[in-house]
Amino acid sequence: MSTLLWHFSPSLIESELERLLPPLPESSERGVHHLREAMRGAALQGGKLTRPLLLLEAAFVVGGRDFDVKKALGAACALELIHAYSLVHDDLPAMDNAQTRRGKPCCHITYGEATAILAGDALQTLAFESVTNCEAEAHTVLEVVKLIAIATGEAGMAGGQALDLDWTNDGGTRQISPEQLTQLHALKTGALIRVAAHAGAILAGGNEQQVEALRLYGENLGRAFQLWDDVLDIIGDPEVMGKASTDSQNDKMTAPAVFGLENAQRMARQASESAVGALENFGPEAQTLRDLARFIVQRNK
Repeated sequence: MSTLLWHFSPSLIESELERLLPPLPESSERGVHHLREAMRGAALQGGKLTRPLLLLEAAFVVGGRDFDVKKALGAACALELIHAYSLVHDDLPAMDNAQTRRGKPCCHITYGEATAILAGDALQTLAFESVTNCEAEAHTVLEVVKLIAIATGEAGMAGGQALDLDWTNDGGTRQISPEQLTQLHALKTGALIRVAAHAGAILAGGNEQQVEALRLYGENLGRAFQLWDDVLDIIGDPEVMGKASTDSQNDKMTAPAVFGLENAQRMARQASESAVGALENFGPEAQTLRDLARFIVQRNK
């Protein structure tokens, strides 16, 4: 990610996240202090910040160099907080039962399962508080709140996780169709990536064509991202990725299992190029987004 020429520095997001989640004094009530430390550990432990940077980059593509980042920074940080909460909950014993995340013990390993659940809950609510910090028109902020809520709820990320749990392969006897896997990818991973590009365009005041182009870009980018994630679950190095492979170990249906490894790689690259194609009416201001789409299917973690 560091090789991409983002128009807004990752440090901008990191500073705002730190402002939203400062450490509590040692004199704080022990339980609340423990919760805050778990939240900080989940949200501030050096993620790639792909989703918030994508939102800001989409806003730049529409708004240009004069775009006021304060109109979108709160929403960008909200996506990182939601992403962090989703990882905390996905790693729980009742979900993926993971042990490490980004090269460190998972939240429930460090802070306990109950605190991890609360940390995820609190990160989600903090995310929507963060969206209200956007210095854009009230109706625009409200529209973005609704989009993010849809993308993260039953019709998005949470629904995708429910399908993932329900369709987990039981001892090799359960099979799902390619269409079902595509639906799972669109909800569980794609929805949050799609809304990043979509919301960025809206917050920058994009016209109907610009907003739809960036929504379509995000949709294809999300598909490429999850397909390649499934590929990395097979060919990736756990030490490089910072986590052990859990999908294949948990008998989950992944793209290589459904389509075959080579086909999954090909499909990921096709989705990447479809994302690039969605930007055809934009000029050089969209080059970072084009580079991101191609990087997604070249990364090793």
